[in-house]
Amino acid sequence: MIPSLTPHDVQHYMRAGTLQLAALPPLSLYVHLPWCIKKCPYCDFNSHEMTGEMPEQRYIDALVADLETSLPLVWGRTVHSIFIGGGTPSLFSPQAIDRLLGDIRARLKLTADCEITLEANPGTFEKDRFKAFRSAGVNRLSVGVQSFDDSHLKALGRVHDRAQAIAAVEEAAQAFDTFNLDIMYALPGQTLENQAQDMRQALAMDPPHISIYHLTIEPNTYFAKFPPVIPEEDTAYAMLDQITEMTEGAGLQRYEVSAYAKPGHRCFQNTNYWQFGDYLGIGAGAHSKLSFAHRVVRQVRYREPKLYMDKALAGQAVAQETEVSRADLPFEFMLNALRLRDGFKLQDFTDKTGLPFTAIQKGLEEAERKGLIERDFVHVRPTERGFDFLNDLQSLFLAD
Repeated sequence: MIPSLTPHDVQHYMRAGTLQLAALPPLSLYVHLPWCIKKCPYCDFNSHEMTGEMPEQRYIDALVADLETSLPLVWGRTVHSIFIGGGTPSLFSPQAIDRLLGDIRARLKLTADCEITLEANPGTFEKDRFKAFRSAGVNRLSVGVQSFDDSHLKALGRVHDRAQAIAAVEEAAQAFDTFNLDIMYALPGQTLENQAQDMRQALAMDPPHISIYHLTIEPNTYFAKFPPVIPEEDTAYAMLDQITEMTEGAGLQRYEVSAYAKPGHRCFQNTNYWQFGDYLGIGAGAHSKLSFAHRVVRQVRYREPKLYMDKALAGQAVAQETEVSRADLPFEFMLNALRLRDGFKLQDFTDKTGLPFTAIQKGLEEAERKGLIERDFVHVRPTERGFDFLNDLQSLFLAD
């Protein structure tokens, strides 16, 4: 791990290396806004409880400075999607988001149909706030509902209740042609019937996209110190089967392990991550993955918001930078690509890693023998079994 205290000259990234990438993959932009009203007990993201007034303008100044410093690394490339995540980005005013997107547009070339997503939480909006975000240039909203059951929302430490969740989704549906609902399952005290009620309520609101996550107890969270009693594994599997059946019935296709969408509403940003595309991450603790002709580089920004602002404004937002080794590239690619129902084209592996197909041949043969994938000379797809045992499938491609 190389600390990157001063930005490298762009020639540093262009020098000869061990890879040969024929072309660069699509590029996305991730913007991290780190503040929340309250830290949720299950959350291991880089989010910080808001105390006092949020330094909205200074933080955006820092984001723009961070972007300016990074421009030589993505010069001339087109951005296909922007994702503003957190934290709780909807705590920022629509005026601040308008300024941020204006500053981004002035510095980057965006596609005409660039997908611009903002994460929003039901406890952080008043009437017409979502419409104001739409006017600012956001064209896709992701609403962090998690559950429509008051007792489960309380157990998850959420700041909203069922009524606020429903009001937020209704407002999102009025303001946006496409939006996402985040739902969690296998919650403390949740039964199969509770979970079915949550899904019935979610689907009744006709969302074009739903992201559904199993509650996991992450290290360094409140739940890790004080673990709640969550449903047994068999019950969680039954819940997932139920979710898949109900979403299919509502015309939502499961195109990725945790993502369900109506035709034309898949999330480009997330699909680009899973297809091993590139992303520039700006903001406190944001991660980047950037490809060059002879190397793939990962960066991490400083995590603590005040330190990040100070460093970014001084042109030094990057805390760590690593070049992905040839040995690790197959696993990094497969970790993402195998999450997709459609899998990947073998040519994409070569194009995006600069490695020959033989680098994954042994793992593919083993996966096929175990019934975890199906493949032909062009395409590799996870089977139903491969989807159910995804960790086992991905681990077959770890470097020896």
